Parts: sequence; structure tokens; C-alpha cells
Amino acid sequence: MGKGILVFRSTTEVIRAERLLRAKGKEVRVMGPPPEIQTGCDMVIEYPLMSQLEILRILREAKLEPLEAVPVDSPLLAPVGLFHVKELGGYIMVRAANMKITVEKSTGMIVNVSGGGCPDVPYLAQELVGKTLKDAPQPLELGHTLCGYALQLAYEEAMRICSQ
Repeated sequence: MGKGILVFRSTTEVIRAERLLRAKGKEVRVMGPPPEIQTGCDMVIEYPLMSQLEILRILREAKLEPLEAVPVDSPLLAPVGLFHVKELGGYIMVRAANMKITVEKSTGMIVNVSGGGCPDVPYLAQELVGKTLKDAPQPLELGHTLCGYALQLAYEEAMRICSQ
């Protein structure tokens, strides 16, 4: 099945659109933009092309229209994954966008949070480091910036990896 990407003015709009579309039961995924259209700290939403008309209608009704809805018909336009996972001995580091979370695999203990440039990153690190993934608050409970959102994605991916 073909895919498309939605390009928005800001990451705030991407986050709002993702939440809205998921609440409406749509299968969407936040990704990094293809290098050809990247303009900075961007994200795009990938969606099944078969749902394009309905997705655009939902967004229009919420007064949240994308700059572009682009079919991914070329490898050059394919969105890039937000996650990069690196194993470091007994630890795993998950990066989502510019945020990183490092976890001890055997215990699930968060040993480091870094990256981003948002003012809440030190607070997020203070509240998460030294706690296990299971016991730590979710990053979006603590911060509401792009960095908090990216850290939430990294946290969820770390949870998924460590629960296998």
C-alpha cells in the first residue's frame, strides 16, 4: 500500500495533528522529513495514501491544514526514521530526533538523558535519571516542549526494546 507524508509549518502542528488523527483511529507515524524537504528541526507525518482524503478532511475540520500532502513515490522522498538505537555493552541508547535516553538493559535503569536545546531538558534528566523505565514518570507528564515530545518517543522505544 502506498504511503504519503504531511508537511506542516511547525513541529507543534505535527504533534497536534498526530494526536488528532490517532484519536480518530488513523494509522499515522511521526517521522523525520526526507533530506530534500528538511528545513531544520522538522518532523512529518507518514500515512497510508488510501486514507488521504479522510485525513485531510479531519485536519481541515480542526483548522490544522498541512503545507503539503506528498505521495512517497520516490526513494528520495521517503521519510527517515526518528529512532537510532545503539548498544553500548550492557546499555542501550535510544535517540529520537535530538533527544537521547540511555538505559541499563539488565535493570531498566535510566542512566542518562541528553540532547535537545529546550529549557526543560535538565529538569527532565533530573526527574528520570536513576529511576527504572517502569517507575519513571513519562517525559510528557513533565515537559511539553519538542524535546519533551522527542524524549517521550525515545522512552517508549526504550520500553519496547527492554521488554522483549
